Amino acid sequence: MRDDLPLTVTHEVRNRCLCLHLQRAARAIGRRYDEALKPVGLTNGQFSVLMSLNRPEPPRIGEVAPLLAMDRTTLTANLKPLERRGLLAIVPDKRDKRSRRLGLTDAGRDLLARAVPIWRSTHDAIDRLVTSGDIEGLKADLLSLTFGADQTRG
Repeated sequence: MRDDLPLTVTHEVRNRCLCLHLQRAARAIGRRYDEALKPVGLTNGQFSVLMSLNRPEPPRIGEVAPLLAMDRTTLTANLKPLERRGLLAIVPDKRDKRSRRLGLTDAGRDLLARAVPIWRSTHDAIDRLVTSGDIEGLKADLLSLTFGADQTRG
């Protein structure tokens, strides 16, 4: 061990690092949703992408990316397998041909309808794990950490 990097620093980071705690929680919750959604052939990320498209007017890619806290390139890569499965369609915007809109197909809506009860059940189980019982406070804190003062997204 080096004197300028003692084991106490490792323990400090392990015990204090919010980033570490959030990443571990996100992975654990993600695995739980992945396992639950497996029977309908979705991952938790795919469920979130599809659900973000469930709107009266198909959104532009640039509107969906910030909602999911993704950059456009990552979102586009995540859309491709869903498009190949026929769950969504990427179409030119009628008013601006340079822009693309993302629309759920009937198959995508059907799959989401089957996935929502699974999501609800899984969500209820996860809610019970929040020992403070302050789910709304936790969500507010997470929104603040994600979007800062601008919590109007979503």
